[in-house]
Amino acid sequence: MRKLKICEHISLDGVIQHSADENGFPYSDWTVSYRTPAGRDAVLAAYGERFDLLLGRRTYDMWSGFWPKAPSSPMADRLNAARKYVVTHRPESLEWGPVEGLGPDMVECIRQVKSQDGPDLVLSGSSTLTSTLLEHGLADEVLLIVYPVLLGQGKRFFSEGTPARSFELASTKALSSGILINVYQAAGPLKS
Repeated sequence: MRKLKICEHISLDGVIQHSADENGFPYSDWTVSYRTPAGRDAVLAAYGERFDLLLGRRTYDMWSGFWPKAPSSPMADRLNAARKYVVTHRPESLEWGPVEGLGPDMVECIRQVKSQDGPDLVLSGSSTLTSTLLEHGLADEVLLIVYPVLLGQGKRFFSEGTPARSFELASTKALSSGILINVYQAAGPLKS
């Protein structure tokens, strides 16, 4: 069984949104000034040499407009080579491949994908899937790339009503840019 990793770039106040939108989020690309070769290498190491992607439709559409045209790089090459499993109601319109649309029972489809042989699954972006993955015990690891900023608004990592869960810190790494890379392993229900 392969692992499912949730990987998110996140502000100190829990915001994972990176682009401006119709709701007035003003901080497009707020991570740019913190990007360094060391940070890139740490993210690549966390993703792994080979991985498949689990994406929601909006993230898939945003990424498919950028990554296939991006210059060759370790990240672009790995993302473009990865099989993309996309939660969507319109699988016939998926073009950035290799790609597979997941059926209407998202939870069962993800369980089936996890049970197959293959590289780890990485979910990045796709904030609407995070709570469902945690609620059904499908996420094995959470990688938070924490930036030393407060944004005050935007999409949060966890939505209201996300089930309580415990995690154990597996590793942490501080970068000279002020970013912390924290890896947590799922540890089951909240211990109180």
